[in-house]
Amino acid sequence: MAGRGAASEPGEGAAARTPAAARGRSALEVVATGPMTTVQDAGRFGHADLGVGRSGAADAHSYALANRLLANPAGAAALEATLGGLRVRARGPVTVAVTGAETPLRVDGRGAAANTVLHLPDGAELTMGVPDRGLRSYLGVRGGVDVPPVLGSRSTDVLAGLGPDLPVPGALLPVGPAPADFPNADHAPVPPVGGPEEVLRVVLGPREDWFTEEAVRTLLSSAYEVTPRSDRVGARLSGPVLERARSGELPSEGMVAGSLQIPPGGEPVLFLADHPVTGGYPVVAVVCSADLPRAAQARPGTRLRFTL
Repeated sequence: MAGRGAASEPGEGAAARTPAAARGRSALEVVATGPMTTVQDAGRFGHADLGVGRSGAADAHSYALANRLLANPAGAAALEATLGGLRVRARGPVTVAVTGAETPLRVDGRGAAANTVLHLPDGAELTMGVPDRGLRSYLGVRGGVDVPPVLGSRSTDVLAGLGPDLPVPGALLPVGPAPADFPNADHAPVPPVGGPEEVLRVVLGPREDWFTEEAVRTLLSSAYEVTPRSDRVGARLSGPVLERARSGELPSEGMVAGSLQIPPGGEPVLFLADHPVTGGYPVVAVVCSADLPRAAQARPGTRLRFTL
């Protein structure tokens, strides 16, 4: 698709081996990506009328924390790693922070702490293990990941195929200029994200009248399990079926992140960052935006409960 600016391709490995001083700027060389790594920022705003969704970091709180630790602008791009496995090598000195799902961290084989400012010299390698809880970790870098923006954002929208390509081993991700401000803390004492069960607040509607009263009571009193068929588009849930009170088809209408859409099978789909901007299945309720970061950290097997 036109406009999908790749930070680099596997064939650019020679550039990755060029000394940082010769290139005149620092970068992150991708060594391994784990199950899935994407470039994300605060999102792509103002294009829903064109059919382009917001996208952006799935766990906006953890993403924002990484930038605050590094004194970055609020919208600086970072790497979002799903279930760890990300390995990067510093090309030139860089300052980074890892937030979100607490993954075992090592810098050149030595243990390192999450939610902490880390200084990587030229050639140092940072490795993320698999987190014990939670799903998504964020690698922020002071200056931000400086890949070309598409429609004003450096976020990769996996549904629309818009934005930077997925990083691959050998890719070289340039780092932007360091901001004028300096970090005023070197560690953020935050509770671990993710857990075996999450309670998410919802507002009913806009189509709760398409479901029986019993179905709404079921939604608000039952546990639903996140299935492995989940991704940045949405979390597919397994649990009690929600019976419709109406038959027929609903004309497509606008969708927002947090929508609990009910396909014909009756089990909810919770839309996340890369959700479609329109949909034709009825939405029984919408998760409050403040709770979406916790929904984004719900790995397969997590139980979700919904409360008004």
